[in-house]
Amino acid sequence: MSLVWTLIATFLYAEIGVVMLLVLPLFSPYKWNRFFKSKFLSMLAQQAHLYFFLIMGVLVLFLLEAIREMRKYSNHENSGEVHLNVEMQHSMRLFRAQRNFYISGFAIFLVLVIRRLVTLISAQANLLAQSEASMKQAQSATAAARSLINEKTDKAKEATEDTTLNELNKLRERVQELTADLNREKKDKEAVKSQAESLNREYDRLTEEYSKLQKQITIGAVGGASNKDD
Repeated sequence: MSLVWTLIATFLYAEIGVVMLLVLPLFSPYKWNRFFKSKFLSMLAQQAHLYFFLIMGVLVLFLLEAIREMRKYSNHENSGEVHLNVEMQHSMRLFRAQRNFYISGFAIFLVLVIRRLVTLISAQANLLAQSEASMKQAQSATAAARSLINEKTDKAKEATEDTTLNELNKLRERVQELTADLNREKKDKEAVKSQAESLNREYDRLTEEYSKLQKQITIGAVGGASNKDD
């Protein structure tokens, strides 16, 4: 095998290894996407189309060369036992041409497969990233809604508590007013009671004085009558 076909075969083996890595579930699409978007691959991605068409052109050229060699050695006719050595050489060259055809053909096929796999993995990773972003937005919206509901609930509780406190303060003030009125009434009743007691005492005193005056008048009248009789 010549050096060029050795390099193409090595490239084919490398492609098989890359396809196995991409197909086997060794890494998640998110990790593959991060690897594809690394600085080194980002620099290569700017010229990715150029590299792709360059590799495809080289492989197609070698494929056409292999097809040409196959057609060349396939049309050779056997000319007897005298040319057995030549027949062996032609068969060997035909085998090499067929081998090179398969190597270049599979190399072209795997280049297309790798490109498609990279595109699908990147698309899947982007979808996963979008879904994660949507989930985060939904979670943030839910958290905001919950905080808003809790805030409104707290405000409603505070408003209810303020209303209750105002009513309690009003009731307390009303009770204080009624207590003050009751105390005033008690004081008025005590004042009236004390006035009535003082009036009773004054009435008793006047009654006693009146009785005394009546007694004095009676005694004076009896004394005057007795003096007239004398």
